[in-house]
Amino acid sequence: MPLRTYSIWLMSFLVMLVSLFRDLLTMLFTESTFIGIDPTSRRRAFTYAALDRDLNLVALAEGEMEDVTAFLAAQKSATVAVNAPAGVNRGLVRAKMKKETLTPHQIRRAEYRMAELILREHGIAVSGTPASAAVCPAWMQVGFELYRKLGKLGFKKFPAKDSPHQILETNPHAGYCVLLNDAPLPKPTLEGRLQRQLILYERGVQIKDPMNFFEEITRHKMIKGAWPMELLYLPEQLDALLAAFTAWLAMNRPAQISSIGDPKEGMIVLPDGELKGK
Repeated sequence: MPLRTYSIWLMSFLVMLVSLFRDLLTMLFTESTFIGIDPTSRRRAFTYAALDRDLNLVALAEGEMEDVTAFLAAQKSATVAVNAPAGVNRGLVRAKMKKETLTPHQIRRAEYRMAELILREHGIAVSGTPASAAVCPAWMQVGFELYRKLGKLGFKKFPAKDSPHQILETNPHAGYCVLLNDAPLPKPTLEGRLQRQLILYERGVQIKDPMNFFEEITRHKMIKGAWPMELLYLPEQLDALLAAFTAWLAMNRPAQISSIGDPKEGMIVLPDGELKGK
């Protein structure tokens, strides 16, 4: 090939590569992203997962507050679901119990938000949120700080019409309960992790097929204790993925979510259109 012809071909090829790279960057930073954040990681402050509009997994990582906020700030359009209360309880449950003339002992124990009381009345055991942030557990306090920082970044409370950045609260245990229509197995166990991963996989989330775990098990591996644990996600990763899936449903299939609670305290969004009986 003559040198001049080769040079023209090379320049054309480089221009094409630059164009493709530019289009890729544009796609990555302009398409909507659906992000789930779990503040109960065992090693870092947060575990977060991000899905695209086709439910492909585009990020699954751990990080501190600055890592998470930097990732979110880079998203041109994002819906974020957080596995933590958006605020403390405002005494709504306590007031409700007083009206029902319950005993003083029962009223003193009313450390729940309305959404949490509704879940517990449906047999879904969730943690209560105290009325004072100072006595809340550390993971809740970290969650409060995350909500404040995202508010400063311009995230609006879901549903916020026409806002490219929205945030909502969800609860991973309650989410798996409504998807399963039953209480899931304990999440630290092998069975619990397999169950949660399969629930998400069967609903179209593009993650590892948990059934491959069984295909990798042999007599030799069982004797050696070499279980293929790399095919399964950690409990906090599964909770972050559930939150990301809830965010995706909220924006793409709003008829398939339910919001419970009182707006004064914060609504919990669940990945099912109806909160069924116990």
